Amino acid sequence: MRQTKQIKIGDVPVGGGAPVSVQSMCNTDTRDVRATLDQIGRLAAAGCEIVRCAVPDAEAAKALEQVCSKSQLPLVADIHFDYRLALTALEGGVAGLRINPGNIGERRKVEEVVRACAEREVPIRIGVNGGSLEKELLEKYGHPTAEAMVESAMGHIRILEDLGFDQIKVSLKASDIRRTVEAYRLLAEQVDYPLHIGITEAGTTWSGTVKSAVGLGTLLYDGLGDTLRVSLTGDPVEEVRVGWEILKSLELRERGPVFV
Repeated sequence: MRQTKQIKIGDVPVGGGAPVSVQSMCNTDTRDVRATLDQIGRLAAAGCEIVRCAVPDAEAAKALEQVCSKSQLPLVADIHFDYRLALTALEGGVAGLRINPGNIGERRKVEEVVRACAEREVPIRIGVNGGSLEKELLEKYGHPTAEAMVESAMGHIRILEDLGFDQIKVSLKASDIRRTVEAYRLLAEQVDYPLHIGITEAGTTWSGTVKSAVGLGTLLYDGLGDTLRVSLTGDPVEEVRVGWEILKSLELRERGPVFV
């Protein structure tokens, strides 16, 4: 297995020889604290180890304090563009941030988020999505190639490294398997940060399970991947079940009986 730096999401070690952990994402409205906590409880019972919640606005960011105080799982806040939401989420007790530093504006805003993360020992996941790459990279490469995705990730990584921050996890997601696998392989040659693996927009339970099994299975067989999420529409508990089955089939981890 690829050797990486180790970070911690709450009490869950990631990378550095730790077992591959299974992650999911709530599909509740984060502002609905009770519904979100209920879903987190069901995810935990299914074997989920890290959960991500969307933070679309200030109300959702403020709700995270209540969610974090009662959550059975370490919580990662999913932030887009507004650094103030990241700061509120950190004050609320989240165990991780998913945010791209190059997307949140001027350097002082990035510095403020990084400083708050460093003070709380909260890692940052850089999440590159082939469907939303920077305009200049699309112009350079013509379309979202694996090389373009890696260049995007390296740009975000350098921003954090320049600020002395190395508690980093990286994900590179595209909807097609070949490009996703190629991007992860390229990035793994350049950095030793832990990798979160997934196939974005994987789809319905049936088609998404097939795509995720092929894509994630290929990466895991290559020794790439420190956390994983199977992206499915519908109940996220199914994501967790499929994730565990993928790990079990590769004899990486086991939970429950093995059916033959």
